[in-house]
Amino acid sequence: QVQLVESGGGLVQAGGSLRLSCAASGIFFSRNVMAWYRQAPGKQRELVATIAIDGSINYADSVKGRFTISRDNAKNTVYLQMNSLKPEDTAVYYCHADRLGWTYWGQGTQVTVSS
Repeated sequence: QVQLVESGGGLVQAGGSLRLSCAASGIFFSRNVMAWYRQAPGKQRELVATIAIDGSINYADSVKGRFTISRDNAKNTVYLQMNSLKPEDTAVYYCHADRLGWTYWGQGTQVTVSS
């Protein structure tokens, strides 16, 4: 059974930081492209960052320079370090795994940034 379990969300003031974690089980983690998405109320889910099998990374323009995605294949975990948070970063953040078209989602973790 595949599970992606996010943690680390919460309430933070603007300018603060949070670190999200996503622990994966039931998948060949090191062979999956891992990503973080987010969905704000009333908006479509959007891609935040991806980290490929070879470690190459891409970010949405809105988070470049503030967020850092990383992975620890030994722990089957992907992280999202979020710094200089803004109210517009408020959303449910989802972990995503993709291997050759087989995709999985976590249940999401709420991040709320107060102004």
